[in-house]
Amino acid sequence: RMLVKPSVCIFLFTCVFQLSHTWSVNNFLMTGPKAYLIYSSSVAAGAQSGIEECKYQFAWDRWNCPERALQLSSHGGLRSANRETAFVHAISSAGVMYTLTRNCSLGDFDNCGCDDSRNGQLGGQGWLWGGCSDNVGFGEAISKQFVDALETGQDARAAMNLHNNEAGRKAVKGTMKRTCKCHGVSGSCTTQTCWLQLPEFREVGAHLKEKYHAALKVDLLQGAGNSAAGRGAIADTFRSISTRELVHLEDSPDYCLENKTLGLLGTEGRECLRRGRALGRWERRSCRRLCGDCGLAVEERRAETVSSCNCKFHWCCAVRCEQCRRRVTKYFCSRADRPRGGAAHEPGRKP
Repeated sequence: RMLVKPSVCIFLFTCVFQLSHTWSVNNFLMTGPKAYLIYSSSVAAGAQSGIEECKYQFAWDRWNCPERALQLSSHGGLRSANRETAFVHAISSAGVMYTLTRNCSLGDFDNCGCDDSRNGQLGGQGWLWGGCSDNVGFGEAISKQFVDALETGQDARAAMNLHNNEAGRKAVKGTMKRTCKCHGVSGSCTTQTCWLQLPEFREVGAHLKEKYHAALKVDLLQGAGNSAAGRGAIADTFRSISTRELVHLEDSPDYCLENKTLGLLGTEGRECLRRGRALGRWERRSCRRLCGDCGLAVEERRAETVSSCNCKFHWCCAVRCEQCRRRVTKYFCSRADRPRGGAAHEPGRKP
């Protein structure tokens, strides 16, 4: 259970919230009116969903959203300003906004309901706004107060983080789905009433992954931000870039190699995929990307898995299952000079 002491932390984004994983989401708190405590669990859940989506989107990439990347504050948290940092800020901001919006629609908050501000207005040829649109305006406003409060500086890094936070919120709004209901005699569709609904969050993650690949690098003069003129130049630079795009200041390091200083584990020991009907092109190429292109060999390991099967319902009232054993083949990146063979086992280090 999550406990928040109002005298210590009112919002999320600086406290540590222990979640269902072995790591925790840090830096989610700011001071503010006690009324905002009602949103804290939704913000925590939104941050969690953002990090889970990050891990899903990058599961088969060299950088796979490791624990060290999960702190949003640039004050002792994320020291880098590369495109991976940009994605973490965007997906976390999107997750918070998405969850607040969804929970508003579910009736979790007394001061929030459907967005009916356009109801009755002509939306397009043959349809009118109506119904119960998800209130993204509410989710956007509250999430902005939580997430953007992290950035108290006025340097280029803070400007970058704020820009990517906004890009995450824009991604939620940009992936909203229009749902319509037909009206007419005998089931005809003479007119339609339409409203906006949130998509699956997976769509928001996929959208931001595309933005990640197209992220723009911003080049600023050394020391920009140390003066009023410098801060003005930074603001002008970021204002000239669409807030729908992700931006970064630094190039990414070589994620093939272990780098203890940066907290990078490298790709040795990582699992990759080779076969499977449901695999996409990106997954099918994971062994080449994680192993071959990083100078590592692909090691094949066979293992036996045990799972429940042939389950039957018995009156009354129990379900009994058999234990089925199945041989599976897995693939891992290993050094070419490493001895192969032996019993299959999972690598001791997490990917």
